Amino acid sequence: MSKLLIIFTILLSTQLLWAQSLESKKTDSGTHFGGRISRMNPVAGLVRIRTDFANIKFLNRKDRVDFWNENYPDQRCLTYVEARTNDYLLLRANSFDACLRRIHFTTGSYLHFSSKDLDQTVGVAKELVEILLKKRLAMTAKKNRHQKDLDAHVEKVDTVNKRYEILRQKLEIEWQKELASIEEDKATTFTEFKNSEARLNEIDTKLEAYRINDNNLKLDRWSLDPSLYYRK
Repeated sequence: MSKLLIIFTILLSTQLLWAQSLESKKTDSGTHFGGRISRMNPVAGLVRIRTDFANIKFLNRKDRVDFWNENYPDQRCLTYVEARTNDYLLLRANSFDACLRRIHFTTGSYLHFSSKDLDQTVGVAKELVEILLKKRLAMTAKKNRHQKDLDAHVEKVDTVNKRYEILRQKLEIEWQKELASIEEDKATTFTEFKNSEARLNEIDTKLEAYRINDNNLKLDRWSLDPSLYYRK
């Protein structure tokens, strides 16, 4: 008998743990949330819920939302979204009186909410987020590559400046060598020019010294009339 009791206890504990696990998965699915009734309009069948549920932004008008009291988890009320803000959710119950009898809620009551429509919308959002995350990862890698290129820009400019500075120095050295060579050629040419000029003057002096006059008579210009000139 004691063995059966132990086995029964183990099975019961396992079942409770499994149920808690399922409830935890529901809670973590992103579609199960809690909220408190801030206002009711039984005539219009409207219930305004205040909640800090972040995924409320995925609820759209006409989406189905079920709510229940945690004391009566099997008794649920069917409602549809009429409007929403960041903090409030306006729900319409087609059978408001029946919901009130089953769940026993009033202004200030804390209720649990769940929506299959929200579950589908969140699923689509998750797929979109996965796509966006992949795109973001690729874009981040691309941005990092560009960032590395920008960071290396200064280094590249410095490398180019150094390389062309070396080339400029080499070119300036060659330039100065060419100018010095030209100046040297000028000095040599000037020296040769002066030597040639001195030799020419020397030759002219010798020619003057050894010049021979071929005509010994001179023209006598005693008259204004050239026809009366004569040599003597």
